[in-house]
Amino acid sequence: MDCLFCKIAAGEIPSKKVYEDDQVYAFYDINPIAPVHFLVIPKQHISGAAAVTAENSAVVAHIFEVIAKLADEMKLTDGFRVITNNGDDAGQSVKHLHFHVIAGRKFGWDGDNAG
Repeated sequence: MDCLFCKIAAGEIPSKKVYEDDQVYAFYDINPIAPVHFLVIPKQHISGAAAVTAENSAVVAHIFEVIAKLADEMKLTDGFRVITNNGDDAGQSVKHLHFHVIAGRKFGWDGDNAG
């Protein structure tokens, strides 16, 4: 498979890891739009939110558990955003389910350009 995020999760393409377990991988965005900006992806290839099913949805719940854990560890007590895009019209740049975790609105970020 020629999926950028599958290759990152497999360690074939370097990234700045935030977290990893057997189901998910989290890494800092290479083009951050805020002081804190990382992505959390399932290691299993799921093309996007529209491809979440009863068979694969447990990983999505796990992703949100990981996001809560990381937000707590990073002390994002003033808040953070979790964003996912689905499809070209929504700006999904990599066709692998991913969640942007973004914090730092007080630094001037407006939230309109997460891919």
